[in-house]
Amino acid sequence: MQDEFGGFPQGGTIRIAIYGVGLIGGSLALCFKGKPGITVVGHSVNAASVKKYVDRGVVDEATVSIADAAAGADYLFLCVPVGRLEEYVDELARLPLKPGCIVTDVGSTKSSVVRHADKLNRSGAVFIGGHPMAGSERSGVEAASSHLFENAYYVLTPTIETPPDALERLEGLLRWTKAHIVRTDAVLHDDIVGAISHLPHMIAVGLVNQIAGYNETNGLYASLAAGGFRDITRIASGDPLIWRDILLNNRFVLLKLLDDWQAEMDKFRRLLETDDGEGVAEAFRRAGKFRGSLPERRKGMITSIYECYVDVPDHPGIIGKIATELGQARINLSNLQIIESREDVPGVLRLSFREEADRDRAVALLKALEYAVQL
Repeated sequence: MQDEFGGFPQGGTIRIAIYGVGLIGGSLALCFKGKPGITVVGHSVNAASVKKYVDRGVVDEATVSIADAAAGADYLFLCVPVGRLEEYVDELARLPLKPGCIVTDVGSTKSSVVRHADKLNRSGAVFIGGHPMAGSERSGVEAASSHLFENAYYVLTPTIETPPDALERLEGLLRWTKAHIVRTDAVLHDDIVGAISHLPHMIAVGLVNQIAGYNETNGLYASLAAGGFRDITRIASGDPLIWRDILLNNRFVLLKLLDDWQAEMDKFRRLLETDDGEGVAEAFRRAGKFRGSLPERRKGMITSIYECYVDVPDHPGIIGKIATELGQARINLSNLQIIESREDVPGVLRLSFREEADRDRAVALLKALEYAVQL
């Protein structure tokens, strides 16, 4: 019998191997490391990364050997890019894994890896697809946090062949993340995530590239695109290689979604062609009603960024002073950017925060210090 966190009784130990200790893998490692009876082993093909994992205290041990990381492991987390998941599955399938060990991944597409992992199931291991729906504007192990998954959805995609006790063991272990565990079918997962994450990323990239084309003949497009346009297209700045692999892996779902998106745009075209003002207003009302029903505070795949704007005089050291004030108040600042500074007007400072509460505290503090702050 396991304990409530996926462990073993009578002082038994759990060995967890994490392949790819970046933002997601490193955050998982920090959730598990130091818990009773748990040893966390990190893997990278890069010796310098292995040393960094240990030096930063993210893992208990680390190695460049896939086999050494897997030896005796009860849980193996594949936190490598989607395009390399099947390669790692193949490598693990050739190893003498611990009988009954659980192998899982964190990729944002599930159908292909679940199908491919059937060879792992035949070897005596149990593969359960996983997808923690949380992220950060930053990347790498330096951005890892034990709080990354708290209050986020963590999707598991078991199959009808998945042993119930293995699923319960994995869910028990994942309670250390403080995420909300959701079970669903791999195909349905890819349909939903394609619609709510992959499609929006493609739309943002397409929109930015469209405006970039216009800007080649008139630089005013870029000048006036600051503010709202920059905010709504923020996700177009994703890692090109990571998104290449994700979109190609989920391409059949996305092709259908693009057809549906084109149909929505055709509706707007017809409304404009027929001068149907009420139809346009109704489209906005319908969208606003649905968007208003969405949960605001639950973490999701597209990371929320909370910002405010501060008018600052052109005085030496003023930006450092503001950053110091926020630091002394223990307010976690995600990013700071000067977006306007001229001799005849105050500079405008954009402050970004990962948590709404931090943004609200910063606004209150800066207003108390008599800075002009706008949301």
